[in-house]
Amino acid sequence: MFLAVDIGNTNITFGLYDGDHLAAHWRIRTIHEKMPDEYGILMSQLFKHQGYEPQHVDAVAIASVVPPLTPIWNQVCRDYLGMTPFVVDAGVRTGVRIRYDNPREVGADRVVDAAAVRALYSIPACIVDFGTATTFDAVSAEGDYLGGAIAPGIGISAQALFARTAKLPRVELTRPPSAIGRNTPHSIQSGLLFGYVGLVEGMVARFKAELGPDTCVVATGGLAETVAREARVIDVVDPWLTLHGLRIVHELNL
Repeated sequence: MFLAVDIGNTNITFGLYDGDHLAAHWRIRTIHEKMPDEYGILMSQLFKHQGYEPQHVDAVAIASVVPPLTPIWNQVCRDYLGMTPFVVDAGVRTGVRIRYDNPREVGADRVVDAAAVRALYSIPACIVDFGTATTFDAVSAEGDYLGGAIAPGIGISAQALFARTAKLPRVELTRPPSAIGRNTPHSIQSGLLFGYVGLVEGMVARFKAELGPDTCVVATGGLAETVAREARVIDVVDPWLTLHGLRIVHELNL
């Protein structure tokens, strides 16, 4: 089986593939202070809970935007899986030409997302990733990564409201009864959810003006489904897009 690991600033997602099929997947918190053994034991326990064993894994690929955790997970793979992982970095074959001014500035997750959309969906495409940041990535009709836009994520905005104001509480990110909040929690939920829907719809309109009206809009990330229920511009919701991209990129480099 193939293991794909996406190390993000807020979450680490990983999944086991049986051929092209994503057989199991998990999402855990990114904790910088964890040691390799802590991640390794947790990973092994999650495997066993789903009926898998570490020895079932015969290949691993990692995409990381958290440099200090890359060697930690390298160690996890060596100690608990008995192998050195394939790490997506500069120079790796992805099937995607990077048209950014400085290609090294593009996060590994954004490149593998582009590779996944190019292989699985239609292009041109706009990828909306609801992670720590909300990112918009453009893939041309030729399959090139053109660049994108980066905005603060919903979680960051919610945390800023709570931390920087005296009376605003933490709220669960769920749909309020109406856009006009009748109490403070509903008002915050409206501003966060419907505000980000407006952001997504406005940015997608601008991307389509540059990429073309047939642009496919693919949403991914932990909050993709929540926002997609409200945003009319999203064509596909694929929460595990980065994992799919890792499998595709790994196969290109065999």
